[in-house]
Amino acid sequence: MTLVSAFDDDALGRLDAVGLTKALASGAVSRVEVVDAAIARTQKVNPQLNGVAFEAFDAARARAAATTRYGGFFDGVPTFVKDNSAVEGMPTMEGTDAWDPRPEPAHGDFARVYLSTGLVALGKSQLSEFGFSAVAEHNRLGAVRNPWNTEYTAGASSSGAGAFVASGAVPIAHANDGGGSIRIPASCNGLVGLKPSRGRLPLDADMRQMPIKIVANGVVTRSVRDTAAFYREAEKVWRSSTLTPIGDVTRPGRARLRIAVFTKSVKRECSPEVREHTLRTAELLERMGHRVDYLDAPPVPASFIDDFLLYWALLAFALVRGGKSRFGETFDRGKLDNLTLGLEAFAAANLHRLPVAVARLATLRRRMLPRVRDYDVLLTPTLAEVPPRVGHLDPTAHYDQIVERLVDWVAFTPLQNVTGDPAISLPLGHSTGGLPVGMMFSARMGHEATLLELAYELEEAVPFTSIAAAVAAESDAGSR
Repeated sequence: MTLVSAFDDDALGRLDAVGLTKALASGAVSRVEVVDAAIARTQKVNPQLNGVAFEAFDAARARAAATTRYGGFFDGVPTFVKDNSAVEGMPTMEGTDAWDPRPEPAHGDFARVYLSTGLVALGKSQLSEFGFSAVAEHNRLGAVRNPWNTEYTAGASSSGAGAFVASGAVPIAHANDGGGSIRIPASCNGLVGLKPSRGRLPLDADMRQMPIKIVANGVVTRSVRDTAAFYREAEKVWRSSTLTPIGDVTRPGRARLRIAVFTKSVKRECSPEVREHTLRTAELLERMGHRVDYLDAPPVPASFIDDFLLYWALLAFALVRGGKSRFGETFDRGKLDNLTLGLEAFAAANLHRLPVAVARLATLRRRMLPRVRDYDVLLTPTLAEVPPRVGHLDPTAHYDQIVERLVDWVAFTPLQNVTGDPAISLPLGHSTGGLPVGMMFSARMGHEATLLELAYELEEAVPFTSIAAAVAAESDAGSR
């Protein structure tokens, strides 16, 4: 196993984002030192991980050196923004080469909130084309690789974010999730990834236009407290009018929860290794005093996968057919990958089925409620298998092969994108090959605090292993 680590004896050290804010506040390190260290770390690991879509290092240094403080709890903490969100002065290329890049004239709605917390953007992180694939293997820029083993994918459209946080380049990074792309890179890279409730954080205008708003913005981090602190601080800047605030969650909850666990999706049973991790997690929860019930079948209608795939294809249809009006005259569909074009063709051939599929998806949460009303939390694997090797989901392969493999692997995460419920992936295990294995916990709409309290409890019981710790363990073993 080849670990890619950016951790060093510099201003960032092994600190998480909250630890870094304390070091900055005490004067132990300066904003300039912290940003310079993050840039040096990114430059060190990017040749192996390939997570940068656009670098804005000079702008980050200028912001860090400014005498005017920008305010916000995370003032001076370096980050990356995923390259499907608008940031002033940076292009938004959506993971594709299909048009000529141009800088954004202003922040989008999400970046205004995100950067108002004080985070300093070093640039944009790579994603799959339009976020459609569960791996980022870009035609021109190449694959984003997993820092735990570069022969494997970093996972999902938020691959660059996951790779950089896990490797230690930055402690926190923006990710967003339309089918699992906060939770999937969290699982693949050994991170905490909370997809919040629908409406918890703002969306840019293009994502607000979806018939069913399946996308949610969020972050990936190395600690539960970083994720909790981010949502606390984001609520100070922008708060949903329809959801109960998450508030300041800082410790495990006292309530014992009713938890349902299932390891079978509509598509398939997960792999034996992943199933074993899931059942071990369920046993741990029982020992903690939670009530755990084991479900033989998922509480999801059999039509769900077909309906979701058709809706996914509708989004590709809209992007491809409206490419020139949305992206400008330089848009060239001939530069799109086979997955995007295949989804567009699939939607075109099945437009007559869309009204029924969308109607079923729109009522999914209500139809599921009788099956899960007795539970506070659902536990499943985040993914049906451990991360695949780079190339397994090659976007230049035949469309049918890509989709079959995608549906097989990403069997659990799309559900909460449709229902709008929150879900969190936690790094509670490692495969026999040394790759992280995430466990996913979901709750009812607006109950992120329940998930964060449970996450704190599990983090205490099973301390998360970072790449920094893994490198140190390897070094110790080699010296003996």
